[in-house]
Amino acid sequence: MRFSEYFPVFSLLSPEDQSMLLKRTVLRSIKKGTVLHRSDEDCLGLLLIQSGQLRAFISSEEGKEITVYRLFERDVCLFSASCIMKNIQFDLTITAEKDTEAWLIPLDVYKTLSARYAAVTNYTNELMSARFTEVMWLMEQILFQSFDKRLASFLLEESAIEGTSTLSLTHEKIASHLGTAREVVTRMLRYFQSEGAVRLSRGTIEIVDEKKLQAISLGR
Repeated sequence: MRFSEYFPVFSLLSPEDQSMLLKRTVLRSIKKGTVLHRSDEDCLGLLLIQSGQLRAFISSEEGKEITVYRLFERDVCLFSASCIMKNIQFDLTITAEKDTEAWLIPLDVYKTLSARYAAVTNYTNELMSARFTEVMWLMEQILFQSFDKRLASFLLEESAIEGTSTLSLTHEKIASHLGTAREVVTRMLRYFQSEGAVRLSRGTIEIVDEKKLQAISLGR
């Protein structure tokens, strides 16, 4: 494993600490649907994603969900080690959207490295800043962008992630990503279909006119 590809500050550690980190870090195989972290649970540690896909979301008391961000190959899951971040309260749940392999740095190891190296602390702060930026972007989308634009953008993003124009997505699943009701998603998808942008069938959504969907996402 070229650990520095997943953990850039690795090369700045002493040889002894590099060896300790490699010995203590374990590769975890995570099945699709596994809940990796809840806000009311103990910290898991820092996850460095080798392959697969994770989803971080928040839930309301009524059970409504909204996706905050997703993580892919080479991404770092910081909030699975959220207890190292003092005075930050974030009720986040992290699940595996696909079968995933990730390197797990135990919490005590990461705390030790953070105490010894300013570079590790700075790296943590950079990750926090990036995630906070994503949260602010999400808030802007919810507060200031109409739902048709959000849904069109989501479908285009899913198509890019999966590498196909035919998406295996239920309306309920889309609703949980976007923090709305299934009926709202269904109505808007039917509108997209009437405009010739998508074709709907049971359990799938086919993008038939990507340019038209892009135009909707941009409000044109």
